[in-house]
Amino acid sequence: MRPRRHVEPVRPVPQARVNDAIRSSRVRLIDEDGSQVGVKETKEALAYASSKDLDLVEVASQADPPVARIMDYGKYRYEQEQKAKLARKHQSQIHVKEIKLRPKIGVHDYETKKGHVVRFLNQRAKVKVTIMFRGRETTHPERGRDLLMRLAEDVAEIGQIESPPLLDGRNMVMVLGPTKTAGVAKTDAETEDTQRSEETVHGQRGGEDLAQPASPDYPSGTPGEEPSEAEARTAERAGRA
Repeated sequence: MRPRRHVEPVRPVPQARVNDAIRSSRVRLIDEDGSQVGVKETKEALAYASSKDLDLVEVASQADPPVARIMDYGKYRYEQEQKAKLARKHQSQIHVKEIKLRPKIGVHDYETKKGHVVRFLNQRAKVKVTIMFRGRETTHPERGRDLLMRLAEDVAEIGQIESPPLLDGRNMVMVLGPTKTAGVAKTDAETEDTQRSEETVHGQRGGEDLAQPASPDYPSGTPGEEPSEAEARTAERAGRA
């Protein structure tokens, strides 16, 4: 058999008594603009609402007499459903995972459990870490505390202690919560740091190039002296001739 899918039930909007469903003989009437009309007989209030082509809605049934308001009930229901839908959309669900350890856990098992903690924290979930003591192990609670603090230090980059190690009967419990960097790939962070360092280096090199412009090299003298030397040599040859 296929497992049944769990579908979250939709909470219905509370139904209010409308028009003929109002049981009280008198109501405190509120007009559509929010103004107080006063205490009226229910039949009179219904006739007043009908003259405006609107509904008479009981909004406070516990009052004496009950408070009824004139409104467009269909529009009111739609607005209430939209508000409830928006509230469910923005509601954040906090998941708590649990990992159980023993004080005398082996190295391989510890690394496996730590991997689970890292995975849960990267999923933005809280992790409840429980140390289970048996027999005479309860006489050395410091071993469990040391193990929990070691785990907290190993995952310090993505997890922070929200509840310190506390004894709870034969167990010791610590709660870790995800940090802001939890769930962010380490390679992405390193790539971003590398790009920033390269931009800084390029900026410094560009400043040096602007501060020290290159100048052309001449073998001797200035550029303006070369034509004068050539003219002097030509004049000397002409004199010899």
